[in-house]
Amino acid sequence: MSMLAVFVALILIFGVLWDAFETIILPRRVRRKLRITRAFYQLTWWPWSALARRILRDNRREAMLSFYGPLALIGLLVVWAAGLLVGFALLQWALGSHLAGQRYSGFLTDLYFSGTSFFTLGLGDLAPQTPAERLVTVFESGLGFGFLALIISYLPVLYQAFSRREVSVSLLDARAGSPPTAVELLRRTHTGVREGLPQFLSDWERWAAELLESQLSYPSIGYFRSQHENQSWLSALTVILDTCALVLTGAGEMPRQQAKLTFAIARHAAVDLAQVFGADYQHAKDGRLSAADLARVRELLDAAGLPLRADDEAEARLAHLRHMYEPYVLALAHYFVTGLPSWLPDPEAVDDWQSSPTE
Repeated sequence: MSMLAVFVALILIFGVLWDAFETIILPRRVRRKLRITRAFYQLTWWPWSALARRILRDNRREAMLSFYGPLALIGLLVVWAAGLLVGFALLQWALGSHLAGQRYSGFLTDLYFSGTSFFTLGLGDLAPQTPAERLVTVFESGLGFGFLALIISYLPVLYQAFSRREVSVSLLDARAGSPPTAVELLRRTHTGVREGLPQFLSDWERWAAELLESQLSYPSIGYFRSQHENQSWLSALTVILDTCALVLTGAGEMPRQQAKLTFAIARHAAVDLAQVFGADYQHAKDGRLSAADLARVRELLDAAGLPLRADDEAEARLAHLRHMYEPYVLALAHYFVTGLPSWLPDPEAVDDWQSSPTE
């Protein structure tokens, strides 16, 4: 039994430490499926999102979903700490539990001693007696100190990445409406569009690259919701892809080279993130743009002085571009229980910056 306890304890301690290393320190995507972090998010997100889908009011559903990201992050840290505490308690139990000052023998006493050592409380009511137990205690205390320091430094990194993501999402409000749409974005920027659009798309090319890098390294950021109900990183990504698709199809005489570059990295982000979060993009085959909506898109762009090509080649081009990314953003929208922006702006919608607390 002692050898078995040592084996289980070492597996548990090493598993937690390796999972924390991959999640916090390793700056690359981890493809291994058997992970504590992966299992934790799968086991908690499924019931949480299922319950959220039953809420009919959008604001209440969004409020509930907004709590998941921070709570899941705290829960993951608790799971890691609990795993280390149990692992070291098993080691002490396997070594015989020779603790000076103990009134009660048993695993619960070892678990209590493991907690005081891991969190470096220094209570002194229990003390290891054998050299092996002292070595384990010293190692656990040093590990606990380093683990807590790592967690303290980990949280600011997450929130800095979240803040960088949300700044650009907020800036899109005045340019593309609330919720944002590609047609509204092109309509509002048609003045001087030949000069301003390349720089605008260049900025969003960098944003998409940062989004891909940050959420591949720290997937938990994807569960953090935006400040406003009409905004999200997924909506922003979709609008940029829609805009690039229209430009590449031939909306007006706009420069297309930057649109190609932005479309490439934005599509890359959509595909990779759908794979990271396990979104079922194979079943997301329904498009977002009907023939009637496409005709309305042409009318609005024509009125803005940005005529969209209407020949068969242009329609095939637009359909091909949409097929390259729409299955993935639709799958992500279903996974995160959020809506995608329409191609057409709502004439009655009020931008977030125009609204007030009484509206």
